[in-house]
Amino acid sequence: MSIYKRYCDEEFDERGKLTGFHIHHPDNFNFGYDVVDAIADEEPGKRAIMWCNTEGAERMFTFGELKTLSNKAANVLLDSGIKKGDKVMLMLKRHYEYWILAVALHKIGAIMIPVTNMLTVHDIVYRIKNAGIKAIVCTSQDDAPEKVLEAVNESKMVEHLWTVQKDCAGFRNMTTDIDNAGEELERIDTKALDPMMLYFTSGTTGYPKGVIHDYTYPLAHIITAKYWHQVQEDGLHFAVAETGWAKTSWGKIYGQWLAGCAVMVFDFDNFDPKQLVTIINKYKVTTFCAPPTVYRYLVKKGIDKMSSLVHATTAGEALNPEVFRKFRESTGIELMEGFGQTESTLILGNLAGTTPKPGAMGKETPLYHVEVMREDGSIADAGEVGELVIVPRDNEKQIGIFCKYLDNEALYKHAWRGGVYHTGDTVWKDEDGYFWFNGRIDDVIKTGGFRVGPFEIENVVMQHPAVLECSAIGVPDTLRGQAIKVFIHLASGYEASSDLQKEIKEFCNSQLAEYKWIRLIEFVEEMPKTISGKIKKTDLREQ
Repeated sequence: MSIYKRYCDEEFDERGKLTGFHIHHPDNFNFGYDVVDAIADEEPGKRAIMWCNTEGAERMFTFGELKTLSNKAANVLLDSGIKKGDKVMLMLKRHYEYWILAVALHKIGAIMIPVTNMLTVHDIVYRIKNAGIKAIVCTSQDDAPEKVLEAVNESKMVEHLWTVQKDCAGFRNMTTDIDNAGEELERIDTKALDPMMLYFTSGTTGYPKGVIHDYTYPLAHIITAKYWHQVQEDGLHFAVAETGWAKTSWGKIYGQWLAGCAVMVFDFDNFDPKQLVTIINKYKVTTFCAPPTVYRYLVKKGIDKMSSLVHATTAGEALNPEVFRKFRESTGIELMEGFGQTESTLILGNLAGTTPKPGAMGKETPLYHVEVMREDGSIADAGEVGELVIVPRDNEKQIGIFCKYLDNEALYKHAWRGGVYHTGDTVWKDEDGYFWFNGRIDDVIKTGGFRVGPFEIENVVMQHPAVLECSAIGVPDTLRGQAIKVFIHLASGYEASSDLQKEIKEFCNSQLAEYKWIRLIEFVEEMPKTISGKIKKTDLREQ
């Protein structure tokens, strides 16, 4: 029996569709001890991870091995002075050490901060200073160690630095340290409501904000994995996500292991749709999840037969109905869309036992009660666009919704104004109860499955001497969902030209993480503005 059944009560209708879901847990619930170690004690040989990389290396990890390795990693951290409440940044791409260290950090009560290796030095410095990071474990590949060292030297705050797999100057080797550490670890007391992890997510009015989840967060992903991904006991789930993003928490660890399913980890840098299909077929992946961008490429390139695959899901941006149709024609599988945020788990989804409508995000999951709300706080009618909000039932704790923003209580209270959680996304609900995405209330750009705040782009563009003022928006893009476009009002003495467009683009993209790259630039004589002088992005989008 899957271990998840220890932590929830489920209700089903006569067709087997999930209609009720109630989580319960001990006050000291800890995913490391109560899930990973518990499975290891009962089924030590049960597969947890199937890992491979583009060089042909592969490695399978059982839960028994994960228990031992995470204990050893925990001892490395403890012996170095890392303790409960300390913040540790992981920049590990898709290396298998991520899973070992994630469990280890949970066991000792340290706060895990996953980040992508695409971050610039400036991005890393910002995270170090704002979170008060005590230790960093980073990939030894590419220029990640150099960027981390430069950021640490600038911030002068981090006490411990590790890389993995090979030695790098200025770093200890975590892989070697784990090999040499002791295997025994006494359970460290943590509480279910303690902070467990912190993600930085883009906003519109400033740099990324820190989103903090507590130890109950993994339990909310039972629905994500069991009823949306529809993972199978002893199956193999493959989610296309790098460990720096919340999608890894959605699709590569918590819910999947709770539901008794192993995770497929393909350690790659450059996306190749054919390569993904090869991995699915070679390792007999049973369930698959990726952002719509990946499915667009798969459909465009042509989809080979994937005989082991039984279910596929997508989230992160709006799904084009044409992609839904072509994927179904090629595979016989209907893409089941879902919706959630870095701040949440699955809020809406096409769950097991439901029939998807192409382009719809599905219905509310039994974990949350949601409404479409007008600006005045009243509930919108069917077909009417409004903001998607979560309305707590009987003031109960909303498990899976973040517990606070880093050092910003005012922003957290604003998100929960009026007693409901405001997602910031506008939707409409049809007569059958299906939700359809409309757009963001704010101006966050969703490109290729990533969230990018326009402020981060504009802050770099304004550094170019030719720019008087600028505004970044997302524009429709057939492959990325949205592409980043910047409107620029030139300073006096500069004339619009294709050469200047290229110069500004190269100047900015050299300072931006790749997922934030500017794709389009348009020069304008003046910016549309409000009476108070704010640039009207709505008008720019309409242009």
